[in-house]
Amino acid sequence: MMNPDQPRILLSGGGTGGHIYPAIAIAEAIRKQCSEARILFAGAKDRIEWNAVPKAGFEIEPIWISGMQRRFTLSNALVPLKLLISLWQSFRIIRRFKPDAVVCTGGYVSGPVGWVASKMGLPVFLQEQNSFPGVTTRLLAPSARLVFTAFPQAKQFLKVSDEKVVLAGNPARSSISASGGTSGSVGGKPVEKQNPSLLVLGGSGGAQAINDAMLSNLDTLHHEMKVRIVWQCGPKYLEGIRSKLDSDSYSRLALTAFIDDMAKAYRDADVVLTRAGAGICTEVMIAGKPAVLMPSPHVAGDHQTKNAEAMTSAGAAVLLKDDDAIKELPALLGSLLKDAKRLKKMSMAALALARPDAAAEIASAILAELGVSQPFLEHKIVKAEAEAGALSDSSNGKSRYSEMKEIPNHSRAAV
Repeated sequence: MMNPDQPRILLSGGGTGGHIYPAIAIAEAIRKQCSEARILFAGAKDRIEWNAVPKAGFEIEPIWISGMQRRFTLSNALVPLKLLISLWQSFRIIRRFKPDAVVCTGGYVSGPVGWVASKMGLPVFLQEQNSFPGVTTRLLAPSARLVFTAFPQAKQFLKVSDEKVVLAGNPARSSISASGGTSGSVGGKPVEKQNPSLLVLGGSGGAQAINDAMLSNLDTLHHEMKVRIVWQCGPKYLEGIRSKLDSDSYSRLALTAFIDDMAKAYRDADVVLTRAGAGICTEVMIAGKPAVLMPSPHVAGDHQTKNAEAMTSAGAAVLLKDDDAIKELPALLGSLLKDAKRLKKMSMAALALARPDAAAEIASAILAELGVSQPFLEHKIVKAEAEAGALSDSSNGKSRYSEMKEIPNHSRAAV
């Protein structure tokens, strides 16, 4: 039987930062709203979550799982074995930890954990970051208690009733917020707020197209345009890029495989050049940063292009295709960095799209479904009811969160 003062929550998601950081954000929000909550993660030892979760202050248990490669490899041959072992590991973790709820944020590791949890009769909650849901979300959705989405388009791809789908936005790291530039250090190299600044993000694995465009135009950006550059290129690209550069010739360049303090990186940036994954787009919006988005053409449902188009149509970003990047990047960045008024408008547009309370709202909804009273949720319900001009009928037997889901969309934060 669940102790309402100490709910036990198991979270699973990973493989990329786009899956694990929303999970961490939800966990942080749960801990903030219910300090006695017991929280545990399940993830793969060889992926980003194995280091990111402990850094965030949470425990993690291993699951041996990986996705299929597009060509035949030994890893592919091991997938059936890994799947069987991951199901057994998931069962053991759940039996030992005895969670009251399981939260899955996508990635292959979520599959066995969510499936076993549902078969054991546990409430499963899903959080989908993209407009086109990943395969794990699509498979687990029919047995989930609630599916939290970031884009309204995602609902049409899920075989669930409308009541199960909650448009909540994407959870972002709690440290990310809107603020101006500052001086600091990224990648061990000091950066000063004197010249216009560019933050280049390739995601946790790096992005070759972005790296190629930067390498081809680095002299123009650094020497001629005098741009300060913080360039997160990804671990597998770092040494190759370093071998092509004379670091002494680029005093305003901080090249790094990965950035731990993203809040500082965003604060220091005037413009962000990045892929258009949902997690990065969410952070850019919350930080209020103008963006040049290069959507990856190699993702399911071309969802990154859809993300980029949504931000571009709102005036918060500029879309740049991979094939055009090498040729057009300097002129595009030059026009943006010289136009303070346009940057301000783009920043305001990004903030208008942001949903900074997403993690808190998702955490509150999960705890409310478990019967844990939540001051944050009650505040949002009362505020929404007041703005909607009508109080919900508290005698209809519905949970307080069910009432909030039915409040008109204009009374909630815009996505």
